[in-house]
Amino acid sequence: MNVLTTLKPRVHLVPYHIEGGQPSYLIVAGLVFTPLSESLIEDECEESMGLKLMAKARYSLPKFEGEQMVILSQVLANDVNIGYEDMSNQQVLKLNEIKIKNIRHLAHIVDSCNDKYLIFELEDNFLVVMERQAASAETPQILKDYGIACERSPDLSEPYVNSSEIVNEVNENLDGSPVLNSEIDFDGLLWA
Repeated sequence: MNVLTTLKPRVHLVPYHIEGGQPSYLIVAGLVFTPLSESLIEDECEESMGLKLMAKARYSLPKFEGEQMVILSQVLANDVNIGYEDMSNQQVLKLNEIKIKNIRHLAHIVDSCNDKYLIFELEDNFLVVMERQAASAETPQILKDYGIACERSPDLSEPYVNSSEIVNEVNENLDGSPVLNSEIDFDGLLWA
């Protein structure tokens, strides 16, 4: 009996290496978004990432090609983001009720948004709410104040193409991961 099979390497949701060497980033009103990567985890140290985010990073597999865990990595303090300046290393789940698929998708949603507010939904039911026009108007000054040349990495200037829409009928539910909120109790222990 002969069996023909194709083996593929395991694809991790959080990559060990970044293609091109530089991570993608998007800055909106001082909020710095980037995909979670192992190099970022090493730079930040695992303790600052939180147990839930680390469990997802270590044990979740992508549900579709191109999926990324996008995080709010830091906030560049400014009047437009008062109250949010201490936030860091939190996963971004939605923007204006649209589930985030990857950093390029987030940039596309920001660019095409016509709503009055930008409402970022983060892990653990945190919300960041900003008036869209004020956020857009203040971003160039924030970049200047912090000596940042561009609000996004060069790879995010290309148009967004949703490659997962072709296969997305099966993957309608993008919520969750193998690690559920109920699996992590108040002591931060993972029940596996």
